[in-house]
Amino acid sequence: MIQFKTSNVCVFESALFRTTSTVIQTPDLVLIVDPTWLPHEVAEIQQFVETVRGKRPLYLLFTHSDYDHIIGYQAFPDATVIASQALIDNPERASNLQQILKFDDDYYIRRSYMIDYPKVNYIVNKDEQALKIGDTEITFYLAPGHNSDGIFTIVAFNNQHIWIAGDYLSNIEFPFIYHSSYDYEETLAKAEHILQNGKIDLLISGHGDVATEKSEIIARIQDSYLYIHTLREALQSDKEFLTEQLWKRYHFPGIQQKYHTGNVALIKKELGIVR
Repeated sequence: MIQFKTSNVCVFESALFRTTSTVIQTPDLVLIVDPTWLPHEVAEIQQFVETVRGKRPLYLLFTHSDYDHIIGYQAFPDATVIASQALIDNPERASNLQQILKFDDDYYIRRSYMIDYPKVNYIVNKDEQALKIGDTEITFYLAPGHNSDGIFTIVAFNNQHIWIAGDYLSNIEFPFIYHSSYDYEETLAKAEHILQNGKIDLLISGHGDVATEKSEIIARIQDSYLYIHTLREALQSDKEFLTEQLWKRYHFPGIQQKYHTGNVALIKKELGIVR
């Protein structure tokens, strides 16, 4: 499962949707991010954590409330849970749980832990909110757009700066917009601010490959802007959006077409277009 590994960071990759789960070790703590998908995959993350944890406190970060990202919540019952206030207030929480139960039912999956919606211990409710644990500093930014309750997280320790981006800035997905294209653009502006005003050694997105170069992160931000702007402009001017260009850049049209279609419907609604 391991996509990327250093002495402090291990990025696990699920067989499903190239979804990432990350374990970060600092001298002060062990942080788990979005443990997912299949039981044996979650078990591998559990085993790794038990091997490296020692006596350090365990923290569990949820980047957002999509069901694939919260599915492993109860696999780490003694962890301190970090998430946004918006994740707590999520009006779709019952639907998120139902999606997990349906997934497990569809594929005859049994888990060694209960399915539940995260109960949050440390609540993120503003940009640049900081959590300091020993010499480790964790800084958060609200990141709505993909959905309503996303957060960016920067983990800084030993002169390393690791950016956990959730379902943004992927190299294998264009923006999947469930909440607001305008909020999504504001979140991209925050991404630019983070990159311009601080040191980033590693970007971890929720799906696809990590990025270790600033130029790659910039390219991902620009690609996301371009997709939203091009689609909105096409809809405003009643011109065709050239999806064949999209599938030259992204390689799973069989499944991703539905997300593009969803984006079209959402942006039409935002623009007040009815036709």
